[in-house]
Amino acid sequence: MDQDPFFTSPREEEPLDMESFQGETRKLIQPTSLRDPKVEKLKEVLVSWINKTLKPDHIVVQSLDEDLFDGLVLHHLLARLAGVDVSVEEIAVTGVAQVHKLGVVLDQLNRRLETVSGDHQTAKWDVKLIHSKDLLATLHLLVAMVRSFQPDLVLPANVKVEVVLVEVNKTGIKSVIQSESLTEESCPSRDSLSSSAWEDPVDQLLKLDAHKILTAKTAMMNFVNQKMSSLGLQVADSDTQFSDGVILLLLIGQLEGFFVPLGDFYLTPANHSEMVHNVTLARNLLLDLGLNVDNIDPQDVVTRDVGATLKVLYALFRRHHGRRQPATAAQC
Repeated sequence: MDQDPFFTSPREEEPLDMESFQGETRKLIQPTSLRDPKVEKLKEVLVSWINKTLKPDHIVVQSLDEDLFDGLVLHHLLARLAGVDVSVEEIAVTGVAQVHKLGVVLDQLNRRLETVSGDHQTAKWDVKLIHSKDLLATLHLLVAMVRSFQPDLVLPANVKVEVVLVEVNKTGIKSVIQSESLTEESCPSRDSLSSSAWEDPVDQLLKLDAHKILTAKTAMMNFVNQKMSSLGLQVADSDTQFSDGVILLLLIGQLEGFFVPLGDFYLTPANHSEMVHNVTLARNLLLDLGLNVDNIDPQDVVTRDVGATLKVLYALFRRHHGRRQPATAAQC
């Protein structure tokens, strides 16, 4: 598949309107930094993450700065990631309406980011910057959202850009070039560690004493049953009750706030192939949502492999434990 031109040919910065800068300091990414492979990779990962997260909403993003300025994408990300549905118009057409919507959405989003991460980075973006399609502010915001709401997503490490600080006043223009970090320096991750140094948390769990494994299973079952109680369903055995994929699909729908059409899966699977179909559908939904389950074989879940089943449940547990469910459900 050909790469999107957005990633291969970054646009040159447009000429600056210096009058709009009067009395303030602005940061601008150096055009050369936009061609840095690490910056291109970061943008690519973030676009893919947004599109997977918002696939149920049929929203497709191609350009981070051009497609996020009006608040629509951030509005839907807030609902999907934090379960918060703010009362704003779906599509804001005028500039005034867009600024108002962005203000409401960013206010709610900033509260959740500081609550989840305990980090006060919100000075790196604001309504004016996002609405003016400031790529630096947009990247800072999206990286903060990934770190807070989906820490399992691996971002390129140690991504930096050269920025120009431009200050315009009555006496003239002052500019300073400096380096600014978008992602932290190399940290342990699945990509940065060798296969011998990195091990899946569930694989580590299965090496522990039996009572510790049981404790972890119990925690996950309590989590599952809490989310499934509204459907009148109760799971007692994680080793067997997920093997046909039915409860797994219902659980994903409950957690993510959408309805999996009954015609898409077998509600009462009669044989092995129908069970594999169900579990494969569940795995594909999780992949679309950005969960790291690509190494799980649906056949293993169907054959009641404890490790495979726990890896699926753990991925959901990590994503949703302690998170409020979406206020509204959107049908696929």
